[in-house]
Order: sequence, then structure tokens, then C-alpha cells
Amino acid sequence: MNNEPETKSGKSLAFVQFIIAVIAKNKGVAATLKRADNPATEYQCWEYLAAFNIDLVKPWERLPFATVAAAIAKAKVINNGSIGIGSAIAHCYEDGNQSDQAKTKLRRLLACDSVEEACRILRPLFSLIESRGVTSINYAELLDQLLKFHWDSQRIKTQWAQEFYRQNQKTETKEAV
Repeated sequence: MNNEPETKSGKSLAFVQFIIAVIAKNKGVAATLKRADNPATEYQCWEYLAAFNIDLVKPWERLPFATVAAAIAKAKVINNGSIGIGSAIAHCYEDGNQSDQAKTKLRRLLACDSVEEACRILRPLFSLIESRGVTSINYAELLDQLLKFHWDSQRIKTQWAQEFYRQNQKTETKEAV
């Protein structure tokens, strides 16, 4: 059982690298993947998900992969980043995690009851993050978290909140020095 998270992490990173490589080579595929987070056009990316041995029948498995693929394609990512989604939300606002808007965005994400809902809520968050120039999201880690969300949502939500609130502590520490 301990090997499962490692395997998923490895699969998540491999998938992110696969998507980055595919969109770098083919703009048509990139356009297709940009629509992967829309329920009406998601089916267009199934060819790429199935090629990666993703079970298309299980929405708790399919939707995280489709959502992350769409986010990578829309942001034109050239490599996997290093910050979590909680930190990315905080980076979108001048006041960081002290911003009421940032707190509202985080609370909405933390209120999700299913991976399907989390993927729906992440879609506009990715647009916000991209519009604010935050480009170093760790998509592999986020994908791994979304895949685990189905059975361990409280721990995943706790990780997101910790990333968000830890952001200000790092800034205050730098200013104090």
C-alpha cells in the first residue's frame, strides 16, 4: 500500500512531462488539450488520456488528468513548477494570504466535497493564476493530490491550506532578516 502513492506520483510527473512535450511539438494537440477541462469538449482529449492508460470510465481518475492537461496547455508551461496551488492562490494578490479575495478563493476550493467539484473550481483558479503571471505551479504534485482527493480529501485540503498560509510566514521571515 505504501508503494501506491509513489507510483501515482511517478505517473503524475510522467504525465505532466508527457503533456509538456506533446504541446511543445504540436499546436493542434495543445488546442485540443486546452478544451479538456470543459465537460462539453473533454472527450476530445480522451485519446491522449487513454494513451497514458488512464481509465476514462472513472471520473475521479479521468477529470484530474484532463484538468491538469488543460491547465498546462493554456498556460503554455515549458516545465513543471515548484509551488503548490495554495501558494499560487496567495501569489495572485498583493497582500498574499492576507487578502480577503485570496482567502475566499481558498475557502471555495476547501469546500469541495468531490474531485469532480475540485476540478470545476480549479478551472477559473488556473485562469486567475495565469493572468497574474504565476507560472511555477507544481502540476505533478497537484495531479497527485487530485488523484488522492477521492479517498483522502481532508488531508489534501489541509495541504492546500498549509501551502496558502505558510506563504506569508516565508515573506515575514525574509523581511525580518
